[in-house]
Amino acid sequence: MEQTTPTLTVYGTPWCTDCKRSKKFLGEQRVAYHWVDVEEDPAGLAFIEKAQNGGHSVPTIQYGDTVLVEPSNSDLARLLGLPTKAQRDFYDVIIVGGGPAGLTAAMYLAREGVECLIIERAGLGGQVGITERLDNFPSWPEGIVGADLADRLTRQAKRFGVEILQAQGVESIQEHDCYRDVHTTDGDEYGAHAMLIATGSTYLRLGVPGEEDFIGSGIHYCATCDGPFYKGRPVAVIGGGNSAGEEAIFLARFASAVTILVRGAALTASRVVQTKLTEDPKITIRYNTTVEAFEGDKKLRTTRIRNSATGASETIEPAGVFVFIGLKPNTSFLPPTIARDSQGFIVTDGMLQTSVPGIYAAGDVRADSTKQAASAAGEGATAALAIRSYLRRM
Repeated sequence: MEQTTPTLTVYGTPWCTDCKRSKKFLGEQRVAYHWVDVEEDPAGLAFIEKAQNGGHSVPTIQYGDTVLVEPSNSDLARLLGLPTKAQRDFYDVIIVGGGPAGLTAAMYLAREGVECLIIERAGLGGQVGITERLDNFPSWPEGIVGADLADRLTRQAKRFGVEILQAQGVESIQEHDCYRDVHTTDGDEYGAHAMLIATGSTYLRLGVPGEEDFIGSGIHYCATCDGPFYKGRPVAVIGGGNSAGEEAIFLARFASAVTILVRGAALTASRVVQTKLTEDPKITIRYNTTVEAFEGDKKLRTTRIRNSATGASETIEPAGVFVFIGLKPNTSFLPPTIARDSQGFIVTDGMLQTSVPGIYAAGDVRADSTKQAASAAGEGATAALAIRSYLRRM
């Protein structure tokens, strides 16, 4: 008999911080789930009461026959069978980050017999994995879905024996004469002769009143993760670059209407993306528009905006708002000895080595990188060759 994958259901409330954390974790790992708001679903409330002998703790997560109450991210990782502990304590190379740069570097090194460990906090493939479609990645003339490309990169790395830890962050790095240590969020420590930092970047936030209050309850930073929840309802996208344009195109598949709020007088997205936006009847673009505040009760209800050209303010009521205004590097765990530029991106030399010998950087986390998937993969290959030379000199 053919087996089917158990359906994962998250029971919670829009105001629950741990519910938002669990949903964010599942989205990062690209795990499909069904969301039940127990404040609006009597059957859902009855389910958690039965599971908890009358209790009302959320999130309550059901996966097949297993029910977890207020699980940690580590609990969820174990439930999903994600590897979170390495097989050994020491490797030739540890790669922090499992996006195109990290996976490509690992594949290049492992195929030459170099023992590699990848540690990835979120989903493998990085931002590629939550990108709706890539039309400019070499060898895919018809384009490729981001999740498919991420899966292919992962399978290719595993084919050569790369070991991968998922749902595991790095808290700190320590330098020693001939090796480096990483300390993970679970309290484990692993050492290596060399290291590659390929942690990428994350989307910037607006920093306006109400934004933090409604993250996951009307405000989002991943259309692929959360867009389907807005089927048949209007949404807004904030930003004027490629990410904002591409995500708006994706959201138009589900939403009844998509309004793009652009701070400047013109889009900065590529011509191809701009053409697609103008051809979609569901998409409207409003220029010279900034967000002043988000308002609501337990969910986002209204968004206050202002026209910077006229000074006029108004209130709009999108069901959801998706923010894509730029990137910041994921470098908070790095020691101060690793040089960074004014924005926090890692500074490297021509062979992608950082200011600390034996530690390299590639992809979006690196200063002056192009923030493109194809170039990140190329930088991963370049870093791998440089690391190989470094290991031979040891």
